[in-house]
Amino acid sequence: MRRAAVLALVLLPSLAAAQDFFTLKGHGGPIMGIAVSPSGQIATASFDNAIGVWTGQTPHWLEGHRAAINAVTFWDDATLVSAGDDFEIRVWDTLSDVGTRIGRHEGKIVDLALSPATGLVASASWEGTIGLWPLPSPWAKAAHSPPEHPSILLEGHDQGVNSVAFSEDGTRLYSASVDGTIRVWNVDQAEQWQVLVSHGFGINEMVLNEEGNWLAYGAVDGVTRVIDLTTGAELQDFTLDRRPILALAQSGDGRLLAVGDGEGYIMVIDTRNWRIAHDFRATLHGPIWALAFSPDGANIHAGGLDEAMYSWPVAHLGEHGPMAGTEQNYLKDPAEMSNGERQFARKCSICHSLSPGSARRAGPSLYRLFGRASGTVSDYSYSDRLSTSDIIWNADSINALFDLGPDHYIPGSKMPMQRITDPDDRADLIAYMRDATAGEPTK
Repeated sequence: MRRAAVLALVLLPSLAAAQDFFTLKGHGGPIMGIAVSPSGQIATASFDNAIGVWTGQTPHWLEGHRAAINAVTFWDDATLVSAGDDFEIRVWDTLSDVGTRIGRHEGKIVDLALSPATGLVASASWEGTIGLWPLPSPWAKAAHSPPEHPSILLEGHDQGVNSVAFSEDGTRLYSASVDGTIRVWNVDQAEQWQVLVSHGFGINEMVLNEEGNWLAYGAVDGVTRVIDLTTGAELQDFTLDRRPILALAQSGDGRLLAVGDGEGYIMVIDTRNWRIAHDFRATLHGPIWALAFSPDGANIHAGGLDEAMYSWPVAHLGEHGPMAGTEQNYLKDPAEMSNGERQFARKCSICHSLSPGSARRAGPSLYRLFGRASGTVSDYSYSDRLSTSDIIWNADSINALFDLGPDHYIPGSKMPMQRITDPDDRADLIAYMRDATAGEPTK
């Protein structure tokens, strides 16, 4: 009875009326993925390691990933699948907050595809493989899927895999890669069947429309192309002088195709006549990383560097202006910053706040950092490695962190792999942080 009541609440109209502009705010980092359920429920995946499931303007947080979440998709109205920089695929019961790991790669996972026909989840990883994972009970049983397939990794791409998509019957899987190819796989045989596209640059995104027998893809060099799903022959080309293409989405009826790029534009293509219906500068700063349509195709939802999801009515794109949230340090003009602040903006600010409170960021607050023992900020969930570390943050330890890189200085932590190789840059960063974090200097 309680589950039925909660499900009814989730499925109530939870958003503004169709064709209204709205935002969803609450994340502590950029929006990396957006999913929409058949009923219109929205889920957002963020650099802050959390998934927001939204009822009106109120988020319900699903937490368990240990790094940025890049992909999220609904299996049904109460079941989500997610994956990200912690190399893991998780399935969630959104009514009980239960998250279960169903698979793991040895590299970042950037896309997911689901096949209700086979009960399989496909994952695209930068390690160069594609994972096929059976959805476990009780979800598979509830979805009336056939007997479980064994988990398997498909190998064949020469570089990282960026995008995956199943055919409707689940017998074929399409994959797009940094190696510039789109490949077709026989799922039952777990083997490559066809190289559909050989492009000269990495392919970032892909959507397919079996009813129309076409596939659209977007590439690093800005190419936006529509090809025949069977032969790979070019049908349409919508390449503009903007690059790279970072997001693609089609409406539920396949009549609209949305394209997001690295310069912050959203282009909407009418697939009935293959015309550009809208071309809109959707951000003040930075790229479009995620796109999704509302179930009726009336709204386009988008995410980028801003810490909010924006939704515009497609018929009135441009009337409500671009994403314009509070300016973050990493969005400031580098010419207006000292070298130390520039280093902080590039390496630290997207994950950490300088004020008290971690504010749902991917990393803990750096307020009063100097002289602080690692793993001691009360409102942040640390990795086991940092929770048990004896590191004290001071000029020497911060210098070592960026000299060696977090993966070597603190192996097993959630910090991204990055270094600052120039000693002067590290010294400028430390000087800036000592002042900006308002910490007590140590000897």
